[in-house]
Amino acid sequence: MNAGSVVRVNLPDSPYDITVRPGLLADIGTAIASQSKSRKVAVITDSRVGPLYRKALAAALAAAGLEEIFAMIPHGETYKTIQYLLPVYDQLLGAKIERSTPVIALGGGVIGDMAGFVAATVLRGVPFIQIPTTLLAMVDASVGGKTGINHAVGKNLIGAFHQPIAVYADPEVLKTLPPRELRGGLAECIKHDCIRDADGFAALEQNIARALSLDLDYLTELVAHNVAIKARVVEADQFENGERAHLNFGHTFGHAIETISQYQYSHGEAVALGMVGAVYMSEKLGLLDEASRRRIVGVIELAGLPVRGMKLDPQAVIDAMIFDKKVKGGKIRFILLDRIGHAVIQDDLPPELVREAVESLRD
Repeated sequence: MNAGSVVRVNLPDSPYDITVRPGLLADIGTAIASQSKSRKVAVITDSRVGPLYRKALAAALAAAGLEEIFAMIPHGETYKTIQYLLPVYDQLLGAKIERSTPVIALGGGVIGDMAGFVAATVLRGVPFIQIPTTLLAMVDASVGGKTGINHAVGKNLIGAFHQPIAVYADPEVLKTLPPRELRGGLAECIKHDCIRDADGFAALEQNIARALSLDLDYLTELVAHNVAIKARVVEADQFENGERAHLNFGHTFGHAIETISQYQYSHGEAVALGMVGAVYMSEKLGLLDEASRRRIVGVIELAGLPVRGMKLDPQAVIDAMIFDKKVKGGKIRFILLDRIGHAVIQDDLPPELVREAVESLRD
């Protein structure tokens, strides 16, 4: 069996470990008990993941002498609003949780964001543990402490920074992941290598098929590689004042595409299109050479993600970018590349170039 990896996130006030190991879910109770001063734990999941993994987690928690408070939210991005969290607050407060009672997120990025927001706000903050069950959540959303919910104006506009005390990723659970969501997680893997690791990008080009075929040894390595990249970025810039913005490569376009499509495009699909738009602008500005742009678009295609064919109104997408939380001083901030493995921030781009990039996604 793959022994897995432990990646340390060295934050000054809240360091924590990310454990990546196949089979971890079966014996996770002891690890959680060692992290908690409370004998109660609150588990928040959704209607898709709950039937798959709640029983295994409940058994592991009970074996470690922990009492479970269980809350389930409907599955999907459309439910990522305060309306669907109010009953969760009712459950937790009705169960008389204390400030030492950890909230556990069992699910993908949506549940991680929602459960994290609950942990950040109930009783003014309780410990938070992530058990991500999608590739996207394992490599990106579970790491770094961003929590949040959506507003009609845009995605993740209400939220807080609240670091987990631990992240436990079991790649075996990816066997039940729908292929579309597996591909969506690969979008974030591509993003990480594009902004930080040219050698990692080359390796990913060669191994996309192994990921898509659910090769557990490779997926364990892939998750550990990606969380290490994100951990180093978060350590350098915990609250996104500078370098951490590089993690938004593809996301300025992507969040707008998600919002305007009413989440018909998944997060990974929207980010894939966003990366294509970003490298289009990077090449037009003379930052990135054509061969590198083609390699990036090519690996996105190999992952089975969209690179064109967007059926949205370009102006609506541009308008949605204006409401993005990354806008500064009224200027849309884009993360572009000057080479594979290195990102740059641009926030004063010609409006006609932005429109041209969005329209290029429709071809």
